[in-house]
Amino acid sequence: MKLYQSSKWIQYGLIAASSLIALPQAFAQDAGTRVAAVNVEKVFNESNMAKASQTKLQNEFMKRQTEIRDSAQKIKSAAEKLDRDSAVMSEAERLRRQRELADQDRELQRKQREYTEDLNQRNFEERAKIAEKANQALKQIADQRKIDVIIQDPAYANPKVDVTDDVIKALNSLK
Repeated sequence: MKLYQSSKWIQYGLIAASSLIALPQAFAQDAGTRVAAVNVEKVFNESNMAKASQTKLQNEFMKRQTEIRDSAQKIKSAAEKLDRDSAVMSEAERLRRQRELADQDRELQRKQREYTEDLNQRNFEERAKIAEKANQALKQIADQRKIDVIIQDPAYANPKVDVTDDVIKALNSLK
């Protein structure tokens, strides 16, 4: 008997929850609210501004990336040489070279961390510039089409309410 009563309460709860989910949608339809959606990652990846930003960052960090890669290769070669030659060197010489390699490796790791932090910071700055322009484009599109709400990255959006391509076109036309 108790199982029946508890399942009845669960059914009532599900009915109430589904009503609450549909309620905002019903109000939006009754009020004539116009809703659109935008895929932000697509804007950050496909707009001319984003592509130019990516190229700019690659050029800006290419030299440091090459230096880090070259340093890593030198350390690897030195470690291999130490492994080969360790049998014929004195204990003191082997320990000195191991310390040198460890110091070089720590320095390389520090440079890699700095590189990653700097790259992330610059990437964030560039994305902020794109976001600012994209927000201007979104507002322009919302005003033109009399859209009340634009949702960023919804789980699903009907293609007829997706304004991502229009935002990219607007961004591409901005200078």
